[in-house]
Amino acid sequence: MSELLDLSIAELGRGYRDGSVSPVAVTEAALERIEATNDTLHSFNTVTADLALARAAAAEKELASGTDLGPMHGVPFGVKDIYNTEGVLTSCQSHLRSEFVPDANAHSVQLLLDGGAVMLGKCATIEFATGAPNDETFFPPARNPWNLDHIPGGSSSGSGAAVAVGITRMALGSDTGGSIRGPAALCGTVGMKPTYGRVSRRGVFPLSYTMDHCGPLSWSVEDAAISLSVMAGFDPLDPACADVPVPDYTAALGRGVAGMKIAFVEHWIEEEGTADPEAVKAIHTALDMLRSEGATVETVQLSPYDLYQACARLLVLPECYAIHEHDLIERPELYGRPTRERLMAGAFVRGSDYVEALRVRRELAIEVNNVILGQYDALIAPCSVVTAGRFDALGDDPMKLSGMMTQPFNVTGNPAMSVCAGYHSNGLPLSMQIVGKAFDEAAVFQVGAAYEAATEWRKHRPSKLAAQAAAAE
Repeated sequence: MSELLDLSIAELGRGYRDGSVSPVAVTEAALERIEATNDTLHSFNTVTADLALARAAAAEKELASGTDLGPMHGVPFGVKDIYNTEGVLTSCQSHLRSEFVPDANAHSVQLLLDGGAVMLGKCATIEFATGAPNDETFFPPARNPWNLDHIPGGSSSGSGAAVAVGITRMALGSDTGGSIRGPAALCGTVGMKPTYGRVSRRGVFPLSYTMDHCGPLSWSVEDAAISLSVMAGFDPLDPACADVPVPDYTAALGRGVAGMKIAFVEHWIEEEGTADPEAVKAIHTALDMLRSEGATVETVQLSPYDLYQACARLLVLPECYAIHEHDLIERPELYGRPTRERLMAGAFVRGSDYVEALRVRRELAIEVNNVILGQYDALIAPCSVVTAGRFDALGDDPMKLSGMMTQPFNVTGNPAMSVCAGYHSNGLPLSMQIVGKAFDEAAVFQVGAAYEAATEWRKHRPSKLAAQAAAAE
């Protein structure tokens, strides 16, 4: 049964269609792995086993009869617990929404279901996707499957953990400052933040209206490309959604990088000052590999990372506060203390500072899109410059262990993807970030797939936990 969970989305599709693989058997294997791991990993808050098995059985009959709903037909997936799911608890990991059961699905969830995909349940997150784990929430925080004493990254933490341990090839996440790419980096998966407006956010609890993105976490670049092709598309009921055609993201996966011009932002690593030498070496090794595959890689200069980060904070903090203001005043006790304090900080951002941040944001977007990506096909930047920190080292400032350098591309809105760049001597994953021009996710996938094909990182799984799960199955 566990071997079924190693099949890619494309391999599952071929097996479903030639009758060699059963959607029901794959779904049963996924549910068994959840049962075998969830008491320690906590990757799922709610498991919809009966619903999943019913949908898998329906998919099996449909495919056998010649009804083909697309590349995700019969494929299991997880849903971050801030996405509305019809008839299924959507808790946002908070006591505040411990009884909230939506009467409709989030737009992207509905697209996947319309495409025949099989929802396994709701993946753990951070309370209201605010960034870092705490123990004062409605569900326990997810843990890192490579080492349960370490954080999995936030806020799409359960999605990253579930994909890494092999429960599912794809799970939905959201990204306001790195919440798709962070868990992907720390859990060793692929995390794709599409262009702002590429995927509808309707039905997903907001953190920041101007910075929120929705996208997939997956085990491989190909899995991400297939998933995004189903999720993406114009939604007229999301005012930020862009009416831009969605290409076949898989078309460029085998083209390689020969002839591509790629920029590299090295000075952000130097500015960080706390980067792990092994993390830095992994990125340089990856760049050398891209050069060996025929790409031209050149170092470029952007504005200081701190400027991007300050701009992001001055936009996100007041928007978060505006979204939660009523509940913070009327029911503050229903928030975990770290979440409450983080949200309250937004009340102290002046309107003039917010307006200035909007102005700076435009300048930074021009810098990335016109100055740099006007000359290059893609951009490489660090994703996390450290490995996952320990839970017992979080202290009162849990964000200090993140090491993330993801916020710039929420500011600019560019598509950005985290990919595994190897493994640290401590056994935890390393990462790098690939950035593309607006609405050019295809180029990001192209670079990521070429790098992935030239490495063996996808052959590694969190051995101890995966072995325990396989034995239990």
